[in-house]
Amino acid sequence: MTGPTPFEQMMRQMQGMAKTMNPAMDAFSPKAFEAMWQTMPKDLMEMTFGKGLNPEGLDAKTRLLLTLAGLTMQGAQADTAVRMTVRHAREAGATDAEVAETIATMSIFAGLPASSRAMELAREVMDGETEEGKDQ
Repeated sequence: MTGPTPFEQMMRQMQGMAKTMNPAMDAFSPKAFEAMWQTMPKDLMEMTFGKGLNPEGLDAKTRLLLTLAGLTMQGAQADTAVRMTVRHAREAGATDAEVAETIATMSIFAGLPASSRAMELAREVMDGETEEGKDQ
């Protein structure tokens, strides 16, 4: 088949419509949108999905590290989810070493490409934030 496929034609048409309705969409960046999403304070995380639910259960930091492990196992395909999980895990008290160790452990199960990608995404967060957890 020569030329664009019907799907490619449809996508071009939809992109053209989106640009016509909102010219700013031409420069839309999902990563910029992600930066607008606030990091949940540690106390709120602990209350909503940490020990607030089950005093004898996992704390928010551990739950977030487990979430990061699961995202790595999926091949670190959800860039925003990995970066946001790392950001929240750090707010919940996880160190950069704990984040790296969580990802490295998953390389045994998910393979090196998945863990390398997850570490690349985590590094974006770790390198792009100050100690206070705010963007530079």
